[in-house]
Amino acid sequence: MLRKPAGERGLPMECLTSTAHPNGSDQQVEFGHVNAASPTVTVVGIGADGWAGLPAASRDALLRAEVLIGGARQLDLLPADCAGERVTWPTPLRAAVPGLLAAHAGRRVCVLASGDPMFYGIGRTLGEIAGPDTLRVLPHPSSVSYACARLGWPVEETDVVTLVGRPAAGLTRVLHDGRRVLVLSAGAATPAAVAALLREQGYGSSRMRVLEQLGGERERQLDGTADTWEHPAGDPLNVIAVDCVRDLGALRLGTVPGLPDEAYESDGQLTKRYVRAATLAALAPAPGELLWDVGGGSGSIAIEWMRAHPSCHAVSVERDAVRAERIGRNAQALGVPGLRVVTGRAPAALAGLPVPDAVFIGGGLTAPGLLAACWDALPTGGRLVANTVTLESEALLTEWYRRHGGDLVRLAVAHAVPVGGFTGWRQAMPVTQWAVTKAGEEER
Repeated sequence: MLRKPAGERGLPMECLTSTAHPNGSDQQVEFGHVNAASPTVTVVGIGADGWAGLPAASRDALLRAEVLIGGARQLDLLPADCAGERVTWPTPLRAAVPGLLAAHAGRRVCVLASGDPMFYGIGRTLGEIAGPDTLRVLPHPSSVSYACARLGWPVEETDVVTLVGRPAAGLTRVLHDGRRVLVLSAGAATPAAVAALLREQGYGSSRMRVLEQLGGERERQLDGTADTWEHPAGDPLNVIAVDCVRDLGALRLGTVPGLPDEAYESDGQLTKRYVRAATLAALAPAPGELLWDVGGGSGSIAIEWMRAHPSCHAVSVERDAVRAERIGRNAQALGVPGLRVVTGRAPAALAGLPVPDAVFIGGGLTAPGLLAACWDALPTGGRLVANTVTLESEALLTEWYRRHGGDLVRLAVAHAVPVGGFTGWRQAMPVTQWAVTKAGEEER
């Protein structure tokens, strides 16, 4: 499936029209015909140190700007010499961007951003909506760079998670004993929320440091551990540093598919650990890809697909409402709160879903039209994996294997169990798995 570049997934280029050439000269751009060689908006990163911490190029852009757009806190950092019209971002921000910039077409526009505009900042939003070639970006050191400098942590070896506009559960995915994590905070209440999550996940012994107003005159650091965190809410401009320490007896969750079955809340409808690992290997998740998990059960396949990479997405389709709610709880507990759960019976429930890169069918294979609907939804090069334990569904998979090829395998797992005073093998039900990549017409 072909993917559009980030700048082409938002609104059309004709939403923006205006000026601000890198050399400062005005350049008129006709509505709907932005010149890719001439940026129309200057994006200036600014830190807690305000005007004093800006380099000459950033100061010059702000002094020359006719319109200054940013958050109230950022605009307040500018001196009176920056005489441009000051415009505070409305809420919701993203929907307002095209109209706001179009309203100031033909004027020198500067957008203020915290730190590095391209690191979880407004620069990404502007680039996606207007296209990166319309921007002139003047970055400032990010809060991550400041925090690593204060802590002596190598930036490239530090995991970063943002909780700005996102649930705290997203932090769970990167919790591993001995790892260092920086959490971009949503405000003054975030440190307490992080401490609570660490305790719930078996990381209460982890050291926490809250770094406030990094780079500014009011910079300070709070220190403690998650299980004893009692600091009152402080400055909303903060970053949280976590030295991960897994508590004794806490469940160990690795980075590869095949999490322990105990990690999931389940009523028995769960793809078991070793079959799950083989299934994810066949699905082969890659960054940015989307999975349909049809017959979600406990959601384990979709959850471990999303844990493979932060940019992986999944939709879990489950006909039973109780199980669908359970899938949502499992996704929260295992660090992928962004999993979309659709309650409904497939194939009808598949209508309107975004085009998948891969489909897993874990239940309901014999439902009329289900396998055909999943196959038809896949683009050329998309993958389909289906598991079954029944003879009826196995016969169906055998027929599809005959028509489309792929790999048809039987997975058998046995566990050692006590047999009197000895030990023997207990065989689990074998699982038949069909895995196939959809070929184009010319390849058949």
